[in-house]
Amino acid sequence: MTLPAFQPNSAPPPAVGLSIVVPVYRGAATVGLLVEALSKLRPEGGLEIILVNDGSPDNSGDVCRALQRSATVPLTYIEHARNFGEHNAVMTGLRHARGAYVITMDDDLQNPPEEVIKLYDHARLGNFDVVYTRYAKKEHEGWRNLGSYFANKVADWLIDKPKGLYLSSFRCMSALAVRNVARYAGPYPYIDGLLMQVTQRLDSIEVKHLARAEGRSNYTMRRLIRLWLNLATNFSVAPLRLAVFAGVAMGVLGLIAACFVVAEALTRGTPSGWASMMTVTLLVAGVQFMILGVMGEYVGRAFLSANGKPQGVVREVVGPAAEEKSAEARAGEG
Repeated sequence: MTLPAFQPNSAPPPAVGLSIVVPVYRGAATVGLLVEALSKLRPEGGLEIILVNDGSPDNSGDVCRALQRSATVPLTYIEHARNFGEHNAVMTGLRHARGAYVITMDDDLQNPPEEVIKLYDHARLGNFDVVYTRYAKKEHEGWRNLGSYFANKVADWLIDKPKGLYLSSFRCMSALAVRNVARYAGPYPYIDGLLMQVTQRLDSIEVKHLARAEGRSNYTMRRLIRLWLNLATNFSVAPLRLAVFAGVAMGVLGLIAACFVVAEALTRGTPSGWASMMTVTLLVAGVQFMILGVMGEYVGRAFLSANGKPQGVVREVVGPAAEEKSAEARAGEG
């Protein structure tokens, strides 16, 4: 008997050419305009839209349901039971995407919908697994731009990212990349860190970036720090290595200080020693607390992962993706 050839990452053919995943949070005023603009696009192979309401406290859910009923293109609405975070919402959307390529974008209209085709064609025709976007000028507040710059520089060091590649939430991914990223089940996903582990077939293009059409950014300093911690502690052991180096450095500094104290005692008599003792004690204690904090962050995240903290809880799925899954289930029962 001849066995079929092994095909890694085999999957059924995509239902559409392009899926667009949009995490929605406080987007009631803009998501309708975004869907209207996206519905006018005609990408190669067709288009579907996936809206993931990440526990938005406004009436985004009602707006998205109305859009699902009136959409002129296949539109899937997914509702999280609570707010889990942008990357968690994107992960949920990726699991329902049926496209040969998937684009993720925000609901605030800062990424012009007309740039979608440009991004999709660049990935499709260039046979890239991931294409990021970069901006000649970012229309964010100064502190937000500084935070993004810092996060990208840190990512150069922490994850296997090509130097200078700008990581943005407006990105296009192949079905291969999406399928492998979606396998991650941990409670603290970082999409870009996962993509770097999946493929090195990466590229970027320059697109326009517009001022926010409505309201203000949902990213606070606290959310940005939490996102940075996901990058730093979930996809790299570099902080632990840094803690080790800091401990070694303080050990060397302590040895040097001890030599000075002994030399002072031999040449000038018995020193008072209070200032030198307090300086060394505070330095060593500070580094010890830093090392304990880093280790505690890793241990805490490992505990929550082992304890089954959910990445996301889906309350409701309405639309083509849900209908297709139901059809597959019925076929399996037959």
